[in-house]
Amino acid sequence: MSSEKRLVPWWVKGDINGFFGLFTNSLTNILTAIGLLVISIKMPPDLVYKRIVPAVVLSVGLGNLYLAWQAKKLSIKEGRDDVTAMPYGLSVPHYFICSFAVMLPVYVSTKNWVTAWSVGVAWNFVHAIVEIAGAFVGSYIRKVTPRAAMLGTLAGVALTFIAMSPAMQVWEAPHIGLVCLGIVIIGWFARKSFPFNIPAGLMAIIVGTVIGWATGYMKPEEVTEALKGFSVTYPIIGIGPIITGMKLIGPFIASAIPLAIYDFLESLNNVESAEAAGDKYNTQESMLVPGLGTLLGALLGSPFPTIIYIGHPGWKSVGARVGYSLATGAAVIIIGILGLLPLMLSIIPLVAILPILVYIAMVIGSQSFNATPKRHAPAIILALIPWIANYLQNQIDNALSAAGTSAAEIGFDVLGNAGVIYKGMSVLGAGAILVGMILGAITAYIIDRDFKKAAYYSLFGAVCCFFGVIHASELGIGVALYPTVGYLMIAVLCYAMSLYRSEENVTADLEDWELAEEN
Repeated sequence: MSSEKRLVPWWVKGDINGFFGLFTNSLTNILTAIGLLVISIKMPPDLVYKRIVPAVVLSVGLGNLYLAWQAKKLSIKEGRDDVTAMPYGLSVPHYFICSFAVMLPVYVSTKNWVTAWSVGVAWNFVHAIVEIAGAFVGSYIRKVTPRAAMLGTLAGVALTFIAMSPAMQVWEAPHIGLVCLGIVIIGWFARKSFPFNIPAGLMAIIVGTVIGWATGYMKPEEVTEALKGFSVTYPIIGIGPIITGMKLIGPFIASAIPLAIYDFLESLNNVESAEAAGDKYNTQESMLVPGLGTLLGALLGSPFPTIIYIGHPGWKSVGARVGYSLATGAAVIIIGILGLLPLMLSIIPLVAILPILVYIAMVIGSQSFNATPKRHAPAIILALIPWIANYLQNQIDNALSAAGTSAAEIGFDVLGNAGVIYKGMSVLGAGAILVGMILGAITAYIIDRDFKKAAYYSLFGAVCCFFGVIHASELGIGVALYPTVGYLMIAVLCYAMSLYRSEENVTADLEDWELAEEN
């Protein structure tokens, strides 16, 4: 068969599964972000739906369209018909942070929602600049970082922030969610076909919707209310909000930069994940997509950054190729511009969609072990731990906030006596994506007896600590001294081990060790 005949077409059957998964994921995230603004912090609906929504859907939609074209180019270049586009959308943690930690405090102090929105847009603009800069160093980071470290920290975010909340929401309405989860597992892991060859993702949504309406879980009045919000809106480009916001952004720069580094690293890890699944994309080109997408969003009035999503191996495994990304990009733009976003989830139960996120986490977690040497499994486990600490801290903070208090008010000693090691939890989880990579890399290099590289990564960890990029709540100089000292001591230890009985530091016999362990 010639390479020309093996090029991936614009649409294949597997793209149906991929579309219903990625589109519903994107739709859920966009609706959640918009709901935070309108419902939680009470931003005026006109500002949200006329300025922010068009900017958000265009920054998300165009990114998906470009990544579909990138996959098509790779198919042509390599003559393969199994190339899958990388997924893309809003950065999930960041729309919470921008809403509650940036725009809401500005409104409280100024009593002006336009000013608050402008600061959010400026915050996003700074975020974009950092992401774009990161695109030019991404290739180097991939060269010096073991795959176990990159995929391990990715598995951490998949296990915690991607899977945990959806899984718990599934069990809040198990008569819908558990059935849909079963359909997803049967269709995508067991590869069992459904009647009329309906794709598993679509089958889960259909069954979940039928059960939701049949049991009274869904309410007709919510559909009526959603229809009232129908209106056509258009994006408006301008730098006025950015200029206005820059005047007040000073206190929020400290959060914009490390969070942008977080997004840059997550996108980078997802590029690595795609390569591990068989699709080797140009790192710089791929990393520029979320950077430029975030920049476009900021220029149009969006306060929310975009990233390359976790989940490429999952969509690839269900047969999605180019079309699912193409269709998602077009659908997001059309539905957003037409003002139909609230209507979608007034018809489809959210709990019928959430099992798809659980599936993605299962695939990513499996990949972190399957696509790396077995001897690096301990490094992956260590890379997971900062994410668990970060997730637990968020859950505790949210619970205490709902009770009208905080960990500081209760007292760290009081919490410690109850078995909640809050202080250590907050230090360990600060900058979790980078902490996971650093700890995973140090461990993987130690396992390989490459003690000098482990020492170099330890020094890198010490520098990050010293300036507050990790293990600290804010940027500064000398803000995380004890962790800095800890990493420096590990560096000294590893360098000493590189000199002590150096003849033992031979990596060639590691394969024999791994084979012996298997036998």
